[in-house]
Amino acid sequence: MEKFDLIVIGSGSGLDVANAAAQGGMKVAIIEKDRMGGTCLNRGCIPSKLLLHSADVMEAIKGAGTFGIEVAGVKVDFEKIVRRTNGIIDPDSEGIRRAFESIDNPMLFHAECKFVGKKEIAVAGRTITADKILIASGTRPGVPKVEGLEGSGFITTDEALRLEKQPRVLTIIGGGYIACELGHFFGALGTKVNIVQRRDVILVDEDEEVAKRFTEVFSKKHSVYTGFTPMSVAKKDGSFVVSAKNRQGEEVKIESDQLLVAAGRVPNSDMLDLEKTGVRTDKAGFIQVDEYLETSVKGIFALGDAIGRYLFKHSANHEAQYAYNNIARQKKIAVDYTAMPHAVFASPQVAGVGQTEQELREKGVHYAKAVYPYINTAMGEALEDRDGFVKLLVGHDRKILGCHIIGTDASVLIHEVLVVMKMGGTVDHIANTVHIHPALSEVVARASYSV
Repeated sequence: MEKFDLIVIGSGSGLDVANAAAQGGMKVAIIEKDRMGGTCLNRGCIPSKLLLHSADVMEAIKGAGTFGIEVAGVKVDFEKIVRRTNGIIDPDSEGIRRAFESIDNPMLFHAECKFVGKKEIAVAGRTITADKILIASGTRPGVPKVEGLEGSGFITTDEALRLEKQPRVLTIIGGGYIACELGHFFGALGTKVNIVQRRDVILVDEDEEVAKRFTEVFSKKHSVYTGFTPMSVAKKDGSFVVSAKNRQGEEVKIESDQLLVAAGRVPNSDMLDLEKTGVRTDKAGFIQVDEYLETSVKGIFALGDAIGRYLFKHSANHEAQYAYNNIARQKKIAVDYTAMPHAVFASPQVAGVGQTEQELREKGVHYAKAVYPYINTAMGEALEDRDGFVKLLVGHDRKILGCHIIGTDASVLIHEVLVVMKMGGTVDHIANTVHIHPALSEVVARASYSV
């Protein structure tokens, strides 16, 4: 049995910890059964945003007439769009693999692994052990139990990002951020998109006003079936037929040449034989950790999607810094999740931080709120953004409890609020800061004045 100081399972944000530990003098092993770089680089945020930029360009072209610009003869080269994306991410992933294969520390095990003892792991025909283990095993697409779905030839988000042929009609089961981003990608490029969502709005985890507005806007661009649960999937003359029913018993049959399942993510912990270690998971399979990212077994830590706190790459990178400290040093530091943001890169964009209005209401928290429309600012009018708004939720001490934005560059505008929240400031710090006129950031300032 080969002994290491640290074993890291997963080559996403776990790589940061492995590299830092090796540089700090620890003998480190990295285990990765798939492509190096984790979900974000290979099947998540990087390829999806590369593809989405093409969709954003196309949408800008389609809307050019509003601004007095007539565009003719536009043609989508779908294969080129996908080739460009793969041509960027694949060399990056391969470069990481080659780099680690050329060194001894960290030592790369490019194979599937399973626990065979409390801190013993079987991998590539060997058994390795370490006093410290970090599980950064991530998640995979979840597949709901729908009659006829299994074996129908549907695709998940993993395959959707590498499709070589553009679907003529695409049905998406799911209404979360992945479904909406991919719906925007395919739809903007000319695919007819159907979205089947069992809840009454899409992006249901967002602030209620944002979710409602997003659903309204998205429904004008695509066929959105909210409140419908998929009951069965069938194949007819090479096409998919999804039968869905709402609570009133109304049934629809939706036909398409491609079916995408984007119904959430499930953790990969079930592939590791964690019962051999005593590491506890919750009912959904996410690994349970304390404030220091340590599991129920002393010396075994976990981070990122595997623990299910925030399923974002930026949160996993944030946790990696704490994981390294708590693994390599004697004094542990609890993870500070203050002002953890998120964004949805659909059209319109959505971004948020802190609590939603419905959460505050359920907790009985007293708050003030302001909602300020983009269109009431000079730049908002220039952009013709009539749907966007900034919503601020503020406590009695004038500290920001939550901020939720829908509209142009929402993923950028949210950062002004993040800095104030992280530094313990108040809404007055935004309101009293001189903003450039007529920059779009004025909409954040005016929401602050309104509070």
